[in-house]
Amino acid sequence: MRIAFDAKRALLNNTGLGNYSRRVIDELSESAPDNEYILYTPRAGDEAMKRLGQLASRSNVKVSLPSGTIWRSMSGLWRIGPGLTSQLKKDKIDLYHGLSNELPLDINRAGIPSVVTIHDVIFRRHPENYKPIDRAIYNYKFRKAAENATRVIAISRRTRDDLMELYGISPDKIDVIYQSCHPSFSRKVEEAEIEALRKRLNLPERYIAMVGTLEPRKNQILAVKALPQIDPEVHLVIAGRSRRDYGAAILHEADRLNVRDRVHLIPGVPFEDLPAMYHGAELTAYPSRYEGFGLPVVEAISAGTPVIAATGSCLEEAGGEGGVYVHPDDADAFAREANRLLESAGLRASMVAAGQEHIRSIMSVSMADAVLDTYRKAIRAFEG
Repeated sequence: MRIAFDAKRALLNNTGLGNYSRRVIDELSESAPDNEYILYTPRAGDEAMKRLGQLASRSNVKVSLPSGTIWRSMSGLWRIGPGLTSQLKKDKIDLYHGLSNELPLDINRAGIPSVVTIHDVIFRRHPENYKPIDRAIYNYKFRKAAENATRVIAISRRTRDDLMELYGISPDKIDVIYQSCHPSFSRKVEEAEIEALRKRLNLPERYIAMVGTLEPRKNQILAVKALPQIDPEVHLVIAGRSRRDYGAAILHEADRLNVRDRVHLIPGVPFEDLPAMYHGAELTAYPSRYEGFGLPVVEAISAGTPVIAATGSCLEEAGGEGGVYVHPDDADAFAREANRLLESAGLRASMVAAGQEHIRSIMSVSMADAVLDTYRKAIRAFEG
C-alpha cells in the first residue's frame, strides 16, 4: 500500500506537531515495512532532512516536493488544493493522512480514502490567545478537514468530545489514539548524565521542571506565584522559547514576589536533554489552561517524576494518578500540593508507579497498530 502524509511539520517543525508527525511515520515505517510512505512537503532543505533523522535513510520512506514550476513557486497553496490532490492521483496513492489538523480542501477529488489527525481546537476554547483572522482560518480548515475525512483521529477523548460538540462530527467516525511517548524518557538515566546537564545548563540542586513554550495559555506564571510558599531551597526551571513576551511577564512577577533568584528560564533545550532534565527534577509542573493531550505530562511520569497539572482540559486523562491537579488560577493549591510531594519521597514514588501503570493502560495498543487499524476502517468505509 502507498500511504501519503502531509509531512510539512515533520520536516519543518521542531515542536509538538513536528514531533507527532515524525513519531507516526517512524512507528509505521518500522512496524509495517511492506508499505511505502510518501512524505509530501512544500520544501525540504538540508536542515529539514536532518530533522527527519533515521527516517530519511529508510528504503520505504520517500520525500516528495511539489511537481511543476507553477506549484513549486506557490508551494503554500499547493498543499491545500488541486496541486497536491492531482499529484496524489498521479502517484497512485492508496490513502492520504493529514497529520496536523488539515487536509487539502478538495481531498475528495483525489478519489482515495483520507484520514486527518486533529490535535486540539484550543482556538475555540480560548479565543483570547488568537488573532481573529487566525481563528477564522483555523476554524474553517479544521472543520472542513473533519467533515471531509473518511476517518478522524483525535489525540484524546477531550479532543474527540470537542469535535463532536463544536463541529457535529459523529463519534462513529472518530478514533481516539494517544501519541506514544519516545522511549528515551523511560530509559535509565545515570547520575553522571544528570550532573553533566546540571553543570552545562547551570541547573540548581533542587528544582521543579516545566517544559513547553512560554505563553499565557501554558500558564507557567502560576508556579511563579506559588513559589514564595514553597520550600526556599526549591527552584523553578522553565525550559522553552517565549512567545508574546510571556517570558518577560514571568520574570516581572518573580521580581515582584522576590523570587527572581529561584526562577531559571532556559530557551531551546535540545530534545535529547529532556529525559535527564526530568530525571534531575523532584517534580514537574504543567499547569496549562487547555491542551489537546499534554504529552509533557506523560514524558515526565515516564521519566519517573510526578506532575502537578491543571484541571479544565485533558491533563488528568494523560497523567492519571501520576499527577495532582489544581485549578489553573489557584496558586495556594499549587504550593500546598508541591510541598506535600516535596516532603515525601515515598509519595512521589507511589504516584509515579501509579502514573506509569495508567500510561501503559491507555497505550496498551501501540500507536502504529492503532493508526493502521484506522487506515483499514477508512478503506472499508470508502469502498463500501
